This record gives sequence, structure tokens and C-alpha cells, in this order.
Amino acid sequence: MTFAYSKMHLDRCSNERKNKTWLKSEFDKVETLFCLINDGKCLFKCEELSPLYLHKEQLQPLHIDQCIFLGKSEQKSFFAIDQSKLRFSSQEELLALGQWQSLRQHTALLSTFDAGILALAKGLVHWHKSHQFCGRCGNLSRATEAGHARKCSECRNLTFPRTDPAVIMLVEKMFSDGIARCLLGRQPNWPEGVYSTLAGFVDPGETLEAAVIREVLEESAVIAENPSYVASQPWPFPASIMLGFIAQASSEEINTSQDSLEHAQWFSREQITNFEVHSTVINTKAEQNMLAENLPQDSTKKEPKFKMSSSDSISAYLITAWLNKEIGIYT
Repeated sequence: MTFAYSKMHLDRCSNERKNKTWLKSEFDKVETLFCLINDGKCLFKCEELSPLYLHKEQLQPLHIDQCIFLGKSEQKSFFAIDQSKLRFSSQEELLALGQWQSLRQHTALLSTFDAGILALAKGLVHWHKSHQFCGRCGNLSRATEAGHARKCSECRNLTFPRTDPAVIMLVEKMFSDGIARCLLGRQPNWPEGVYSTLAGFVDPGETLEAAVIREVLEESAVIAENPSYVASQPWPFPASIMLGFIAQASSEEINTSQDSLEHAQWFSREQITNFEVHSTVINTKAEQNMLAENLPQDSTKKEPKFKMSSSDSISAYLITAWLNKEIGIYT
């Protein structure tokens, strides 16, 4: 199985990047490429939705301290840059070279190589912007180790990019009518009709299995048991890793009034077969209205259909794998 953002093929050069001489040599090579991030958005080409990597001469003046080393392929090294660290004139020039676009909206159009690089760049740039001050003494910290750590300018405390573990689970149950169903829910801010697997962050001092059981209970009042690990997916939006599980339910009644879900319900495989595919490309209200205006008149009056969660997430994999009887015990 291959998940979006999980195939970052670059060698991170964890030891070499601490060597300033080696790092400067990679920075100065003509074949080295730079990935630009602007307030969470990535730089794409104007004529097509593919990443626009720039060369050093296109970003002059540029200093190595403005950059984050991402890794090295067999041919070249890649660095990330927060465009706000560039001169204002350089920022304006970028608008003539490319366009700023959301990574998640266009992941399906990208190669696994590009998606992995952009996700890493986006995650590291966000971490630096949100961790500019020391958590111990409050003084300003500065990037070190090629952008993979920050050191306090006063107490010398060293901090590293964080990754927050989150469990995401497909809960199944065999009902008295002999039909197996899975539990899916939706957040109130999601596009109409979209349902997904339940998910939540792991608490301190908690096992992954305990987190699965707790989150299912908190969000739906359903009692889950026997959680079994399936797969994981990096999710740098902004700094998570999704840990996928399958579990069985020992209760049936749903109550979403105590947590963040707007609604949850049990779905059979037959129902999921009729789910529509949800696209992350159309996500603004204006874009949704524009799409509705272009539909036949009677189409906008139909009852809303259920939709699968976005295809770039492990949630879609868990649902599809359960539908195809690849995971779960009720096959």
C-alpha cells in the first residue's frame, strides 16, 4: 500500500547536514533545487499544476541560513524556504514565476516523489514559524542543524520538530440481521455528505490501543475492543502522523452529543459501494456555488449523497480496504 506523503525518497543525510562545510557545498551546487512555501501553500508552475522548484540564481540574494535542508536524491539536493524570509522584491518576482496553491487540493495530480518533498517542506517551515521562542526561558531561538533543530540564543536549549501521534480507526460490528457495518462520522465544518473514520490524538502516557478505545467512546459512545494496527501515514498538516487501526464494537447505540462530531452512523458495505468520491479541489463556498450553478436544475434538488473522505488520507484506505474485505474479521 502507498499513501500520499509517505514516499519521501530523499536521503535526509542526518549526519552530513550537521557539517557546515558539506552543507554549504550542497547549497552552492548549480543543480540544487529550492522549494518555496508561502503561508502553508506551495509554489506551482503557472501553466500546469506541478511543483515549481527554483535554482539558487533565481533567488538571489540568498543565504544558507534562510533555508532548510530537506535531503538529497542521487542527482541533487533539495532545500525549503519560507518565502517571507526573502526580500520583498524577490517575493514579488515569485508571482511572475508561479502560483501559490494548496498542497492537499492537488496531491492527486502529483507524483509520490513531489508530494513527499512538498509535505516535508510544508511541515518544517510551519514548525519554524510556530517555534521561534524557547519553551524553557522564552528568549528567541535560532535554526541550527540545517533547519532540523532550533537552539535558544540565551539558555542554549535545543528543540526538534515535533510529530503528534493520532489514531484513526475503522470500527466494525456484526448486527443481528447478519450484516456487517462500520462506524463513520462527520465534522460540522466538512463538505456536505462527507463521512470518514473516527480519529483523535494520543494522550500523554497512553498506549495507541487505549487511545483508539477512548476516542471511539468519547466521540460516539460506542464501546470498541480488540484494536489492531493496520498502517501509518505522515500527515504534516501541520505536524501529525496518522496511525491506522481496525477494531470491533461491542455496543451499537451512537451518541455524538458529548464531543466534536456532528453525526455518526453505521454503514454496510452495500451503502459504502454507493458513496461518491469527495474531491479536496473544490472546498470553498464560492467554488461549491459555482459548481451547483453549472449542474442541471433538478440535480441541485436531490437529496445529498454520502461521500468518501478525501483520497489522500489513510481514512479512505481503511474504508476501501474494509469494503473489499481486506481488513476486519467480518468478511
